[in-house]
Amino acid sequence: MFYYLDGVVTVLEPNLAVIDCGGVGYACFTTLATISRLEIGKKAKLFTYCNIKEDAFDIYGFAQTSEKRCFELLLTVSGVGPKAALGILSSIMPDALAIAVIGDDVAALTRAPGVGKKLAQRVILELKDKVSRDQTLVSEGFAPPSGATLGGKSGDAAAALAVLGYTAGEISAIMRKLDIENMTTEEIIKAALKQ
Repeated sequence: MFYYLDGVVTVLEPNLAVIDCGGVGYACFTTLATISRLEIGKKAKLFTYCNIKEDAFDIYGFAQTSEKRCFELLLTVSGVGPKAALGILSSIMPDALAIAVIGDDVAALTRAPGVGKKLAQRVILELKDKVSRDQTLVSEGFAPPSGATLGGKSGDAAAALAVLGYTAGEISAIMRKLDIENMTTEEIIKAALKQ
């Protein structure tokens, strides 16, 4: 429906930003990370996800496409609706979410309000499946450094970066700069994100 909204921030509340676009104020439900980047009276661009139901037309807005991508991935998990997805992304950044999924870190997800151990385990289980599917897309354009294979930690790290919205070319260029042999999957992801 809407890819993004570009306008002036007129209202900021917990998990809500109103963006004025040509005299129309669009209410966007959002995360604490996005709220922290916005300022009333300043111009902003939010990448949007529209949730249309019989009785509602809700817009969710994100300052970064990686945050929007993670939100959409979380919605594919059974039992996770928009409110739970916002809660998770308000308590854990997209890069940390990818690391938590790859590293089976249930505790990182249970910090989100309303997310118990069972739901956190389901998120990890179902998103790991999505990451492994994305890995085949990454492998088409990702050439691992010499001596490394696409499977294992380099493949998992590349898949996690793909989930965050990085292209195969970007991943390949970054991975060539890293000493993958002597790093864990989490260290590879963190180092790649710093690059």
